[in-house]
This record gives sequence, C-alpha cells and structure tokens, in this order.
Amino acid sequence: MIKKNIFTITTSLIILYLSLAGSLTINRINFINISYIDKIGHFGLYFILMAVIIIEHRSSFFNTRQLLLIALIPFSFGILIELMQLYFTTDRKGEILDAISNCAGITVALYLWLVFKPYYKQSIRS
Repeated sequence: MIKKNIFTITTSLIILYLSLAGSLTINRINFINISYIDKIGHFGLYFILMAVIIIEHRSSFFNTRQLLLIALIPFSFGILIELMQLYFTTDRKGEILDAISNCAGITVALYLWLVFKPYYKQSIRS
C-alpha cells in the first residue's frame, strides 16, 4: 500500500512540514512583496497534492463520484493542518482563507482532470 502511494505520502509529508514548521525555519524571500502570496502557495501545494493523487490512481477512477469522494482526503488533510496550526503551534495560525485556497487548488486539479481525461483515454488507445 505504501509503495502504491509513495508520491502522495511524500507530497503530504512535505506539506505537513511546511505548514507546521516555525516561521524562523523557513527563510522568507524579502524582495518578493506580493499580498497574499501564502494563499498562492496553499493553492499550489494542494493543487499538486490532488494532481499526484489523481495520477497515482488514474486507473482506479471509474466515475466522477469516486473522484469527488477521494478529493475529501486532501480537503480533510488541509482542514486538519489548519486546526493543528491554530492549536499546536505558537507562531503559526490557522486561517479560513488558507482552507479556501487549499480547496481551490483541489477543485482546479479535479476540473483539469475531468476536462482532459477524455484526451488521456484516447492517447492510451492509439
């Protein structure tokens, strides 16, 4: 089971580390001063997580309902991390906008898979 999910587990552990590490551990890039850059980071990380899950299990999804149910895993993981930031860290705080950004990344990955899935199936048959 672990071998089948190695990329998903690795991606999840990276997200967990980045989310719970102290702000002094992660070097900030001072010359990039974009408002809400962390929300873009949340979007990107959860987009990648959902994309990795989809790619690792692409042959297991027979309908959209299964895919949507699987999407609850990274969504729940994101909510759990936000709660851990809120209650178990001193210099990080859980935010609702972070959870919304996580959900947006997951949603875009799902949407792209559903749009490009027919093309993926055609390329396999050819």
